[in-house]
Amino acid sequence: MRKIIACIAMLLISVINYAQEKIDLAMMQKIRQEGLQHSGVMNIAFHLTDASGARLTASPGFMRAANYAKDQFAKWGLQNVMLDPWGEFGKGWELQKDYVAMTAPYYKPLIAFPKVWCEGVNIKNAEVLVVTIKDTTELENYKGKLSGKIVMLDRTTVYKQSFAPDAVRFSGAELDSMANIKLKDTAEIRIKREELIRRYNAQQRPLILLKEMAKKEGAVAVLSVGNKNHDGTLFTQGGGSYKPSDPPNFPDIMLGIEDYMTITRLVKAGIPVKLDMDMETKFYTDDTKGYNVIAEIPGTDPVLKDELVMLGGHLDSWHTATGATDNAAGSAVMMEVIRMLKTLDVQPKRTIRIILWSGEEEGLLGSKAYVKKTFGDPATMQLTPAHAKFSSYFNIDNGTGKIRGIYLQGNEACRKIFEQWFAPFNDLDAKTITIGNTGGTDHLSFDAVGLPAFQFIQDPIEYNARTHHSNMDTYDHLIEDDLKQIATIVAAFVYNAAQRDEKLPRKELPKAGAGK
Repeated sequence: MRKIIACIAMLLISVINYAQEKIDLAMMQKIRQEGLQHSGVMNIAFHLTDASGARLTASPGFMRAANYAKDQFAKWGLQNVMLDPWGEFGKGWELQKDYVAMTAPYYKPLIAFPKVWCEGVNIKNAEVLVVTIKDTTELENYKGKLSGKIVMLDRTTVYKQSFAPDAVRFSGAELDSMANIKLKDTAEIRIKREELIRRYNAQQRPLILLKEMAKKEGAVAVLSVGNKNHDGTLFTQGGGSYKPSDPPNFPDIMLGIEDYMTITRLVKAGIPVKLDMDMETKFYTDDTKGYNVIAEIPGTDPVLKDELVMLGGHLDSWHTATGATDNAAGSAVMMEVIRMLKTLDVQPKRTIRIILWSGEEEGLLGSKAYVKKTFGDPATMQLTPAHAKFSSYFNIDNGTGKIRGIYLQGNEACRKIFEQWFAPFNDLDAKTITIGNTGGTDHLSFDAVGLPAFQFIQDPIEYNARTHHSNMDTYDHLIEDDLKQIATIVAAFVYNAAQRDEKLPRKELPKAGAGK
């Protein structure tokens, strides 16, 4: 009998807990209908990618996309629409011509991209020199030998084929593992991630020193390669400083492993290799500020209208493609969420604010500056009055894959709430909730000052294998049905947060300096 009573008690507790969240199921159905049957997300994505081009912060492509978003927000009837300057960024940069070919011992066109903020180069039949060293002290052996040469580091590691598919979805077992992670385990994950970063930085040091030496010695350019650069896919990012006062960076040209190793083998075999290079880059210094795109649906409740529910994603990208999965997908989805809510004539109790960030790829610069200005400084934990009126921030920045759940970012108090918010969408494969943290994107700027901010769990698809920061990150790699699903679920979360009687619960405030 006691077991039966206990079971009944647990059931009642469950029912009571469920009843705590007032979910408007009729509105959830309207959101589903609009998001899944009348979506505009792919049209938005087209304008952010194909029509705008690469969206490096402070570049013409970024401003094309930012102005498109601003104009759409105004057209949809949002208020307080603006391009908001968040502070000094640096030089804009644009790739205007890109041609590299091997001219000896035979002709072969090469897939190649300069790293961002590098100066251009125009040279014919420049000889390649392979620098073979065991440690960086041996670079001294090459003094006086680099002038007029294209230089590259010898690479001894052998390329190994992968038998894993590029595109995958999370399995049930993988999602269960996320759901069962304990808070104490997240610290170990963070330590492992930091160790990988330290190891990567150590691996990059020889190339950094070689570039410094090459510039002093009068070399033409440096060739470089990454472990993931193969099958025509090049993962290419920054090549140095973008401060207005700093000179252009020495040309650092990325190749795929196949071309890089072809050249290496030929030179080491005593067969001279020569290259033609014609790369034009343009720097922009007229306006060195960074800009976020901001718009609002004002709150209507006399008591709650000054409280804030936010959503966003970063609009900036790298330069070798159009940044479709990183992160036009997230920006297009969040714009679609706003379009849906306006189409449904939602009258939120709280103000809903969307922000599309810039400077994310350089270190969350746009969101950090905005949070510091608006809510508080993580270095001192001096908080503004707006901090107390903040409810939640939702972010998308993990590619084109559909939502499978959400990272609590250590905020256990939100688990039961999100379980109920996901319930109407469990049939769309979205229900996993993990206490775990996920990093590397703009929700961290809010988390750093103790504000509830969340990134969703998304199927990885081919994000790390093929598209993330690569020349393959184009519109064609977007999955329409997945983006519709993401927009539908995010719209529901934003609506529920805006209509909830209370703001979302918070974690304990971090200590000053913990999240700066």
